[in-house]
Amino acid sequence: MSGGEIIIIYNVVLSILAIIIICLVILLFICCKKKPIKAEETLPTKQIACSYSLMDIHGATDGFNHRRIIGQGRIGSVYVGILPNGDQQVAIKRIHPRLVLSNAGFGFTSMMKWLSLAYHPNIVPILGFSEGPGERIVVMEFGGMLSLDFYLHQNRDHDDDGGDGGGGTSLLDWNCRLRVAAGIARGIEYLHEVMVPHIVHGCIKPSNILIDVNFCARVCDYGLYTFLTCYDKRQLGLMGYVDDEYWIGNEKKGFSKESDVYGLGVVLLELLSGRKCDQESLLVKWALPLIKEMKFGEFLDNRLMLPNDIRPLVRLARVALACVGNSRKNRPSIVQVANILNSLEVGLL
Repeated sequence: MSGGEIIIIYNVVLSILAIIIICLVILLFICCKKKPIKAEETLPTKQIACSYSLMDIHGATDGFNHRRIIGQGRIGSVYVGILPNGDQQVAIKRIHPRLVLSNAGFGFTSMMKWLSLAYHPNIVPILGFSEGPGERIVVMEFGGMLSLDFYLHQNRDHDDDGGDGGGGTSLLDWNCRLRVAAGIARGIEYLHEVMVPHIVHGCIKPSNILIDVNFCARVCDYGLYTFLTCYDKRQLGLMGYVDDEYWIGNEKKGFSKESDVYGLGVVLLELLSGRKCDQESLLVKWALPLIKEMKFGEFLDNRLMLPNDIRPLVRLARVALACVGNSRKNRPSIVQVANILNSLEVGLL
């Protein structure tokens, strides 16, 4: 075989190898190419809140008619209404004028657009907002929800027989209270750890927790307290639901993730005892020694019969103790709390 023939064969072999390599690369590309994700396969996303005119809000509430009021609190009054081009009722929170005037220079629009990005089964989404001279409005999902405060405290007169409720709305049973506790923790965990930048609620308390038709806990009014910086917060209903560090002031003074965890601990005490927290934190002072001394017969809500297995309630009480009985430095994180409460909820299944 001559040298020229060898070169020809060599080139043919190289060409065949090159073709084989190219085919393998193409085949590998086809096999590894990801299938386009369809819209229905993606995680749900939340659109930025809509900006409504004050005229739209005025029309939806019949001129802020008192008959449309479904709730009143330290921040403002909540009305039910239907906005233009809408087919569902929404909750419309009208911030009290005195708070608007005290925070006139605050970037309300940018704050609402940021808060409205929060989207989770255990929070109440912000759908829209409106602002004008002396007016700040927040539009939220409604769904006919009642507050945890109503179920635990305002509903008390219907259920003074210690049973599961007769007339009116029945008391939440122990299993339901455990689920509510876990749902609250998941909602706060989402605000603290998933949202970027994170959202500090500012005042975790039963009136800021709504219970939907499926008895799922949903946190509302998140972030609204943190921008009311120019007003006396002692008049905003914070006392009893924020820790001592908030008031005395230090390098971590004011609202923080830790103060939210403290508020959750107080709510857990209310769920367990059926007692309402007061501004002097007497609930915490009363409950802590009873939990430490294991006097659950005195501590637990006497309107409900004790369950056969009291261990989940004991564990829930110990979580509450860790939340309210420690300084910010030693307090558990919301991630730790949520993990424990989720495990308690799973144990109910």
